[in-house]
Amino acid sequence: MNQEQTNITTGKQIRHLRTQLGMTQEELAGELNVTRQALSNWNKR
Repeated sequence: MNQEQTNITTGKQIRHLRTQLGMTQEELAGELNVTRQALSNWNKR
């Protein structure tokens, strides 16, 4: 698996887990101490 494939897989996993927990991007970003924009970028990969 190359870096791009890893990024895509990780982004999908983050999005899936976040929705399973019923959290918004802003809520999860706060828990992770990152910006919502950073989390959004991870989810797009």
